[in-house]
Amino acid sequence: MSNDTTLTISRLIAAPPSAVWNAWSVPENLAKWWIPAPIECQVVTLDLRPGGGFVTRMREDGAGDFQPHVDGCFLEVVPEKKLVFTTVLTEGWQPVEPWLAITAILTFEAQDGGTLYSARVLHKTPQESAKHDEMGFQEGWGTAIGQLAGLLER
Repeated sequence: MSNDTTLTISRLIAAPPSAVWNAWSVPENLAKWWIPAPIECQVVTLDLRPGGGFVTRMREDGAGDFQPHVDGCFLEVVPEKKLVFTTVLTEGWQPVEPWLAITAILTFEAQDGGTLYSARVLHKTPQESAKHDEMGFQEGWGTAIGQLAGLLER
């Protein structure tokens, strides 16, 4: 993996890995933080197993239909430790050509009484990585992780 095709973000969350896992593994919980507010998130499919589907939708201003957000497939699932998903496959390993091809490696590491939440997002080319970065990767993913922390650190 090359640094020019990988974007990363991490945050220490003052909650145990089990709480972070619960925020990821329960659709109602994931919908509360996965997309930066005020955009609404709808979790359509959250099948946490290799080959299981991961589908979310988003809606702005609380009006109209939900629009595509993530249509992907889980590659690796280690409860309370790691999730890996990709947007180049959908449920059952079906290949697709997404609008943004990524593989996200999320880790939840117990650290200092909390959880170090880390995301490494892999892209096919340096150009696609740069495009994702320019679209606001740090701000968007950072906001979502901040919402996760806010939900768990009450």
